[in-house]
Amino acid sequence: MDRREEQPGAAGAGAAPALDFTVENVEKDPEWPAPAQSCVLLQALHQLYYDPNIENKNLAQKWLMQAQVSPQAWHFSWQLLQPDKVPEIQYFGASALHIKISRYWSDIPTDQYESLKAQLFTQITRFASGSKIVLTRLCVALASLALSMMPDAWPCAVADMVRLFQAEDSLVDGQGRCLALLELLTVLPEEFQTSRLPQYRKGLVRASLAVECGAVFPLLEQLLQQPSSPSCVRQKVLKCFSSWVQLEVPLQDCEALIQAAFAALQDSELFDSSVEAIVNAISQPDAQRYVNTLLKLIPLVLGLQEQLRQAVQNGDMETSHGICRIAVALGENHSRALLDQVEHWQSFLALVNMIMFCTGIPGHYPVNETTSSLTLTFWYTLQDDILSFEAEKQAVYQQVYRPVYFQLVDVLLHKAQFPSDEEYGFWSSDEKEQFRIYRVDISDTLMYVYEMLGAELLSNLYDKLGRLLTNSEEPYSWQHTEALLYGFQSIAETIDVNYSDVVPGLIGLIPRISISNVQLADTVMFTIGALSEWLADHPVMINSVLPLVLHALGNPELSVSSVSTLKKICRECKYDLPPYAANIVAVSQDVLMKQIHKTSQCMWLMQALGFLLSALQVEEILKNLHSLISPYIQQLEKLAEEIPNPSNKLAIVHILGLLSNLFTTLDVSHHEDDHEGSELRKLPVPQGPNPVVVVLQQVFQLIQKVLSKWLNDAQVVEAVCAIFEKSVKTLLDDFAPMVPQLCEMLGRMYSTIPQASALDLTRQLVHIFAHEPAHFPPIEALFLLVTSVTLTLFQQGPRNHPDIVDSFMQLLAQALKRKPDLFLCERLDVKAVFQCAVLALKFPEAPTVKASCGFFTELLPRCGEVEPVGKVVQEDGRMLLIAVLEAIGGQASRSLMDCFADILFALNKHCFSLLSMWIKEALQPPGFPSARLSPEQKDTFSQQILRERVNKRRVKEMVKEFTLLCRGLHGTDYTADY
Repeated sequence: MDRREEQPGAAGAGAAPALDFTVENVEKDPEWPAPAQSCVLLQALHQLYYDPNIENKNLAQKWLMQAQVSPQAWHFSWQLLQPDKVPEIQYFGASALHIKISRYWSDIPTDQYESLKAQLFTQITRFASGSKIVLTRLCVALASLALSMMPDAWPCAVADMVRLFQAEDSLVDGQGRCLALLELLTVLPEEFQTSRLPQYRKGLVRASLAVECGAVFPLLEQLLQQPSSPSCVRQKVLKCFSSWVQLEVPLQDCEALIQAAFAALQDSELFDSSVEAIVNAISQPDAQRYVNTLLKLIPLVLGLQEQLRQAVQNGDMETSHGICRIAVALGENHSRALLDQVEHWQSFLALVNMIMFCTGIPGHYPVNETTSSLTLTFWYTLQDDILSFEAEKQAVYQQVYRPVYFQLVDVLLHKAQFPSDEEYGFWSSDEKEQFRIYRVDISDTLMYVYEMLGAELLSNLYDKLGRLLTNSEEPYSWQHTEALLYGFQSIAETIDVNYSDVVPGLIGLIPRISISNVQLADTVMFTIGALSEWLADHPVMINSVLPLVLHALGNPELSVSSVSTLKKICRECKYDLPPYAANIVAVSQDVLMKQIHKTSQCMWLMQALGFLLSALQVEEILKNLHSLISPYIQQLEKLAEEIPNPSNKLAIVHILGLLSNLFTTLDVSHHEDDHEGSELRKLPVPQGPNPVVVVLQQVFQLIQKVLSKWLNDAQVVEAVCAIFEKSVKTLLDDFAPMVPQLCEMLGRMYSTIPQASALDLTRQLVHIFAHEPAHFPPIEALFLLVTSVTLTLFQQGPRNHPDIVDSFMQLLAQALKRKPDLFLCERLDVKAVFQCAVLALKFPEAPTVKASCGFFTELLPRCGEVEPVGKVVQEDGRMLLIAVLEAIGGQASRSLMDCFADILFALNKHCFSLLSMWIKEALQPPGFPSARLSPEQKDTFSQQILRERVNKRRVKEMVKEFTLLCRGLHGTDYTADY
């Protein structure tokens, strides 16, 4: 291709018309002008690389990205590769060439292919002894060209590359040519993996590359095994091999190179490249088909054990890490295939033991070693494969591998041990966090291993803990005790241990533990929490551990563990806790008053107390509630008198949060499923009024007083609404006495300053009480009021309140679902509601659009039964359809298409005659809903929609196809996962 030629059609690639990307500008090199004037590439590149001003860098980068895709890029790219330019400039030129070739291949005339190829070969040869970063970009450009031409226009691309670079060239020495060829061969498979080739082309090119590896592997073998090959060449060979094996080359074809890579592991300079090549080769999904080759690899891996031991002994973390990666890659990817080779069971067991050594590698993760974490997934895989065999074969392997897994438990618990207090004190916060995550991974592994080892695992842990705590002759470290408890906790958190015969002994051992360390105390707490369900079945043991938990509540360092454990005990064992209730409330009240815990733990503690109080008699509940919340009520009364400021706002929100969390779990009734409907029903409370309602009625005036001063603060309003919303969800019908006054308060709140939280609470009231005749009048009045206020908000401009619109749409949908009669009221402007919902469909916020779609899918089925709804759909339904079509046409996110498909399906099902008329009229105008659509495509879509009135999934597929056509994305790579 002539360097001065500009490719036709490339201007559409995003270049700004006002910018002039010319060679003359490159050569002039004047000062950086305004963006709309003629801009200079060299100056822009200088700013990108060297200007300290970030705004200038961003401006330069934006302009340069436009330059790279402009038609002039074909012209200036070659100029920027001239020898008198610095590497950064040359790199930009090479990158521009790659972008043009990879993204705009269709712009290149076929008769220019050969000249472009020849120029790239020339440039690569020249840069073989020049800048390596520029050489790599040129190789990537040629690789992209080769992939676009293969297999028809360039059938033997790889063989040609090898032949051309092997030819004598007086300008470049043999080593330079060799390294350039290896770089080209390395980037070719990498470029294929990231290329934007269509799927059918990818298959053809992959097949062509698979054939071409016959021209690559013999060359790599020769270079790797040749004693005279320099280290830099051999390293490049290994990287090239690593790149090619990811094309799923048959493992047997890689044997010689894999063996050579194993030999290269002894060379420290080649070690990392060898590891990468071996791991990539072994990890191919297709490799398990070549069992004989895999069996040959086991001795090679086992032969690395001495090198591994030496590395561990010398503290060489890089070497031990690399060898471990190889062993795990072979074991994890091919355990099933290797287990199937029964006659080779001993060699595979040796590999398993080698991986066990890697799991138990000395030192603390992540400070002294980072290898052991690599092995954990292998143990999952091996166990799954063993348990997947038929019973007879499984029994044989269980006999072999159960001892291995018991050893694994010992190794994992050793690795989970904390270092000494002194050493741990020197760890950074990042190292401590990595260690915490590592222990979670160990916990998950132990839980999984229980499936293979069963109850014997718990007995094993209990025996060890018992010997440790009862042997007075030998001193024990807290770390050892903590690790064993951690093992118990890991299993008990997810496995049902209610029938275990060792848990009573464990509960008996816990009080004997000398707790002198925060980490140990934390684990003791979490272990007790994990056993809370067992305690519910064995309440006589509660007294053995409850004092420990209550004592720990006073320690701020044990805040999370102690509070969460008390919450679990109160939730699971509440009917057995009345004898301890007074003590629990007193201790909790004390720590709350002393402000020992952070806000979230205070909320958990209130939830725990809610569970606890639920099991008491109403008189006892009210007595404890008075004692518990009176100090907060007094504080709230004082705060209500003060002038609003940030500090008292925090205190108010905190107190309201405590009350709402308490009422979330304080439930004196039992729920039972209503067999005729999906909603919950409750057994009546025989002892009288619900204690929560009693308290709410007592503090109602105070809450209104607080609201009067803080009505314009969304956080305080939200906290007030949360108290009632959580109470309603918990109490259900028991909340009934509060409905009239709450509706009145919500109406006043929303009329003064509309807030989404008030609408959400209104929706809860509609859901639970709108169907009750006694409560319908206040519910209806509130519904009409908030609707009227919200419609006024729409008239003023709702764009700044997407949260309110979202909540309003959800409220309307709930009203239609639970009580459609709300839409029969003459005072409800159904037409205005409908039009506002259509407007909400056009909001940019996805949750708001989803809520609006949800409203219409509830409204349209009511066309026949609710007269005002039927009337407005008949009058304004066409407006809705147009909004839906606009969204599908490209105005809404593709992720929302299912929601719009639901509206189309509902229109078709419930308003068929209207839709059949509207859709033809709506799609008639040219360019609607997209200029990319032909009349035939629009007609096909309308016919498809009208035919499908039963299968909603099919309608969703139609809409997805149509929106891709509208956006010009149909059949492109962008839709692969859509």
